[in-house]
Amino acid sequence: MKLISWNVNGLRACVDKGFVDSFNALDADFFSLQETKMQAGQLDIAFEGYQSYWNYAEKKGYSGTAVFTKHEPLAVTYGLGIDEHDHEGRVITIEMPQFFLVNVYTPNSQDELRRLDYRMHWEEDFRHYLLSLDAKKPVIACGDMNVAHQEIDLRNPKTNRRNAGFTDEEREKMTTLLGSGFTDTFRYFYPDMANQYSWWSYRFHAREKNAGWRIDYFLTSKSLNDKLKGAKIHSEIYGSDHCPVELDIDI
Repeated sequence: MKLISWNVNGLRACVDKGFVDSFNALDADFFSLQETKMQAGQLDIAFEGYQSYWNYAEKKGYSGTAVFTKHEPLAVTYGLGIDEHDHEGRVITIEMPQFFLVNVYTPNSQDELRRLDYRMHWEEDFRHYLLSLDAKKPVIACGDMNVAHQEIDLRNPKTNRRNAGFTDEEREKMTTLLGSGFTDTFRYFYPDMANQYSWWSYRFHAREKNAGWRIDYFLTSKSLNDKLKGAKIHSEIYGSDHCPVELDIDI
């Protein structure tokens, strides 16, 4: 089974940059999107053989998530069930017979780290949410998690030490999450592979220079480790400042 996750940084704009062709070429069982930046009715998009589920932010042109699936879910829920977090369209949970799929767009700590304190609350609540699901059946969590976990996960770690996405606090939260029983699937297959990134700034020709960050993930319950078959970062696919990431799993 193939799963894809992609922060499209505005789905309407991404559609104008080849999204449909990329979607069809990737041919995933589950295709999770983050930062759709749209409201219901703003884009007529559907794919034969797929059902789609959408979580829109209340603020127009901001955040938002979606999941396209070839498989009929047992249930679909939106948000974390915590009012503080559930106005920005950041989480969709698809319950399948053998697992939960959680699509997440983690809040950015923003310039001058003005949202770092909120981000810390989010991280704890999200971890507890995943653990509550994992107590019932295995979890596959994917999305733009807005953190480069280790120095190998970005081109310029020294100059970004206190920037959003590479603070000690954010990195420690990812360490804690993984230590709670989850696997970073890309690093499971490629523990030492450098220069593999999923996001590049639009400034300074960053993508041409591959001066990027790996901030898009598939995390899975450790109980699924023996079912993991492969992980990829599709840096050859354009259309956003992020590229799609992939998990292949036998489940």
